Amino acid sequence: MKLKYLFFLLSSSLFFAQNHFQTEFEKGNGNQTVTYEEMNAYYENLAKNFTDIQYLKKGEDDNGKPIYVVMYNPFPEKNIEKLRKEKAILLVNNGIHPGEPDGIDATMMLMRDLATKKIKTPQNFIIAAISAYNVSGMLNRGSYSRANQNGPEQYGFRGNARNYDLNRDFIKADTKNARSFQEIYQWLKPDVFIDNHVSNGADYQYTFTYISTFKERLGKVLGDYFYKDYQAKNLEDLKKMGYESTPYVNIHGDVPEVGFAAFEDSPRYSTGYASLFNTLGTVPETHMLKPYDKRVDATYKYMLVNLENLNKDYKKIKELRAENLKQYQAGKEYGIRWKIDSTKYSTMDFKGYEGKYKPSDISGKPRLYYDRSQPFTKKIKLFTTAVATDFIKIPKYYVIPQSQYKVIEELRRNGIKMETITRDIATSVESYIIDDFKTVKDPYEGHYLHYDTKVTAVNNTIEFSKGDFLIPTNQEGIKYLIETLEPGAVDSFFNWNFFDGILAQKEYYSAYIFEDTAAELLKKDKKLKDALEAKKSTDKKFAEDGGAQLDWVYKHSLYFEEKTFRQYPVYRIL
Repeated sequence: MKLKYLFFLLSSSLFFAQNHFQTEFEKGNGNQTVTYEEMNAYYENLAKNFTDIQYLKKGEDDNGKPIYVVMYNPFPEKNIEKLRKEKAILLVNNGIHPGEPDGIDATMMLMRDLATKKIKTPQNFIIAAISAYNVSGMLNRGSYSRANQNGPEQYGFRGNARNYDLNRDFIKADTKNARSFQEIYQWLKPDVFIDNHVSNGADYQYTFTYISTFKERLGKVLGDYFYKDYQAKNLEDLKKMGYESTPYVNIHGDVPEVGFAAFEDSPRYSTGYASLFNTLGTVPETHMLKPYDKRVDATYKYMLVNLENLNKDYKKIKELRAENLKQYQAGKEYGIRWKIDSTKYSTMDFKGYEGKYKPSDISGKPRLYYDRSQPFTKKIKLFTTAVATDFIKIPKYYVIPQSQYKVIEELRRNGIKMETITRDIATSVESYIIDDFKTVKDPYEGHYLHYDTKVTAVNNTIEFSKGDFLIPTNQEGIKYLIETLEPGAVDSFFNWNFFDGILAQKEYYSAYIFEDTAAELLKKDKKLKDALEAKKSTDKKFAEDGGAQLDWVYKHSLYFEEKTFRQYPVYRIL
């Protein structure tokens, strides 16, 4: 009788807690998402009533509003540095695109269910979530900006207060949001990271799709484990809970059954950034055309299976993260650019809808549509293996002049250890001359982004000053260093215009004066004259361009005394 009474009390207590702490999503019709004010009030109330919940101001949006982190920590120890030694840390990011609010509502329920013990108390990890990352976008609510999406009734806007897409800002960090994220990330140093999104693109039967972070950038040790073990188990468990899944359908203007490749989440993206610190990262992409309540449920359940599998595998993940780091040592090669290997693929049974064409009601021209009355299951190819198209040799140190204070600021925020040079010194280094690069024609997220950057490496002796910085690569942030400081890397600081000052010549000549000087130089310097004639004989366009020939003489003479022109101001000690 006493046991029955105790069970009744526990059940009643849980029912009361669940009912008393209902989220706005649960109170609604299944097609509504919480507002920023309602979300904050909910978490503050949860933290007030449950000692395992903390709601912390941990950053700032570009509009000045605070970014909060909600944390579930059932352990007496609250110091993150101490906790990290024994426990794993899962970090969730929500609302980077507030028109995709599934994760915001799902995380509120998850934290409540942890606090009320509906979910069994974990023994081996804590979970932290950025409740809403793009606060200004969340406040900019409407009902029409996501024309292809099935609910909720109102939602936020993709751009933040300065109209940045925050999921392109994790390396360049133009926004307060991105700088706050980096500080949060380096404070927590998570083992596993989830960034909740909603997909766009093709139509198919799945509610849940996902991006597993790029295997090669993650590293072989972690990449193999993540793809074959941890993520595979998550997806298997998710299927048991009612949601079959497919990798993110990365196609444009075609139908999924042609097969598709893994999405390369380079470091500008959240999981690409996380991979630089050996963190297992996933972007859940619930399908835009599925009902909102189903999308929220799928997001909740994916986070739930992560909790269960992290709780089981936390020691192995921590060990593999440390082992993975050993791959990146001075003298070894590191791939800085990648392409999908079309010769290697796996297959899957893909559940889609027949793609057909019919005349457009707008133009009369053929248009694609998906016929939901004709679902299918077809075997398709998945291309998830990549090969490096460009390598660098990892140096022992990078050396950065103190004049590059913006770069130093970025490195410090990202936990990079560095030493200050204590006296003026001349030392032998390898340096880069920027040979060539391409630049996008239109502005991209506040920048004219460079790409296909090519360099020539030269060895020389450089004089460094007291106060310049020596940065060892033997540290946890080695991949961050390489991906930002090697100009050829896709999301390097060079490609994001941090060093555009070196691309412009600062001193010039007046042609009518230098013509006479150049003629005298060619009379006195036979080697220079022979080199000019050789170039004219092999380059017809050059041979017909007098201005180009004069400029060539200038740049091959002592008068071209611009040591900074295209000289990349980050140096390598091998």
